Amino acid sequence: MLLKAYQNALTTKIHVLIGKILSSDVFYAEKLEDILIWAKMGVLAVEMESAGLYTNAAKAGKKALSLLTVSDNLITGEVLTPEERERSFVKMIELALSLAE
Repeated sequence: MLLKAYQNALTTKIHVLIGKILSSDVFYAEKLEDILIWAKMGVLAVEMESAGLYTNAAKAGKKALSLLTVSDNLITGEVLTPEERERSFVKMIELALSLAE
């Protein structure tokens, strides 16, 4: 599923990164020092749902893939505007729908 998502992203010219994420019940409360440690380990993003997604998929015997859009940079403080979020979310949704079987 990951390979298909990557190939579909290349075909449709959607910029993607593939890598490690931190799935945590804490997002904005993370200390900068902690985030920098995770970043040094190659973690690309912090999010809150993927662990649950993969756990439920495994329990149900289903395939799952976490597709994320990054809206906030916890290191630099940069955030996407509402318009930028809307455009990036649409691209992610289109990529996800291209994987539906």
